[in-house]
Amino acid sequence: MKDKKSLSFGACVMPTDLMIPPTDIAIMAEKFGLDSLFFAENSHVPIVHSKNKYHSDDIVQPFARMYDSITALSACAAVTQKLLLGTGVCLLTERDPIITAKSIASLDHLSKGRVIFGIAGGWIREAMENHGADFKKRWSIVRENALFIRSLWKEETVAFNGEFSRLKGTIQQFPKPYTRGGPPIYIGSNHKKVASRVADYADGWMPIYDRYEGENDPISDLKQSCREIGRDYREMTVLLFGAPYDHRLLDTLASEGYHGFIFLVPQERANNISDVFEEIASLKEQVIRNSAS
Repeated sequence: MKDKKSLSFGACVMPTDLMIPPTDIAIMAEKFGLDSLFFAENSHVPIVHSKNKYHSDDIVQPFARMYDSITALSACAAVTQKLLLGTGVCLLTERDPIITAKSIASLDHLSKGRVIFGIAGGWIREAMENHGADFKKRWSIVRENALFIRSLWKEETVAFNGEFSRLKGTIQQFPKPYTRGGPPIYIGSNHKKVASRVADYADGWMPIYDRYEGENDPISDLKQSCREIGRDYREMTVLLFGAPYDHRLLDTLASEGYHGFIFLVPQERANNISDVFEEIASLKEQVIRNSAS
């Protein structure tokens, strides 16, 4: 477990054209001492789409209006110095892996290694289908694309022949990421099988607070999954998404082994983001102070 003093505190925003610009959000996050800023993404929302357990009427509109996360984060990289910039999350069922590898590598270069590549499959069936992805195979697509992207980051010459992507011959792609081997890949999902997926092909996990569907808790299940395949859990990072705005709960969660907290900015507070960031900064100060007492 990492010491509480090393805990990271960040925020995830659904950035739309109805809010202050992403660059202003990033400047504000760094000013208040946040460690990271994540932008959610969604390419579009079909007017008629399936409703499942993740659906709520109040998020459909912002999901249809969000800026492209990588483009917005690139703008943020130009106006910040230390802030980590994360996709929260990049939907690999809706992106071409070659273009995505190039975009993230470029962002990592421009930010001098400040990228966290959060990934998942998404939840809107019809949106995936509009990108040519099979909803039932979404996690197979995510895994294959993640491995393909990582190979483009690490290898000088790449050959790839997967189920969903096939190269004609070998290719080269430059520049490689600023971070050697590429930025860390964290999976954002609460599915009961996600612990094994993280252990299989990711560097970390971003479960949403109080929504995990597994048998135990995210930390315990990820440790078990790492043991099963021989990975060292100590190499993993677990950031709790949707962290509670309660320092007492955060103290407990930190003691359980979470490495950081990402607070979701509610849409109803989108026009008062400075107040939200100030609250997060206060929580950070309280948790660190409590750890020292």
